Amino acid sequence: MKKRDDRDNEIELQDDASELDPFEINFLPQFQKGRGPRNPFVNQYGVVIGDHDYESEDSPLENWTEDTDPSIMAGDDWVHPFKDIGFHSAENRDYFEKGIPPQSGIFEHADKNVAYKYEQPKDKDNGERSAE
Repeated sequence: MKKRDDRDNEIELQDDASELDPFEINFLPQFQKGRGPRNPFVNQYGVVIGDHDYESEDSPLENWTEDTDPSIMAGDDWVHPFKDIGFHSAENRDYFEKGIPPQSGIFEHADKNVAYKYEQPKDKDNGERSAE
């Protein structure tokens, strides 16, 4: 795989698909199919994803201003399908290496009303919520 550096020189990216590197986990076979590229790739912003160099000159993180919209770094083109540090969490290792699904409710806040601003107004006559 090739990329152009800041002086428009073509550089060769390392082909490391042959074995696990420190950022990979042992995905079960059912999670290896259709994941995407195993090798590093260049996303639409010119940033190499999967090479473990997190300080790319082209990255919005290195060019951040108060006018930068954080959503610019959202999406699949910022996450490597095999070499993301998030795969090393206990929950992800259980799921992708052992097939143990995550527990439901783990990210829920049962004691928090996250829809508090959305509550419909109460009917003035009987104190119940209106059906509008």
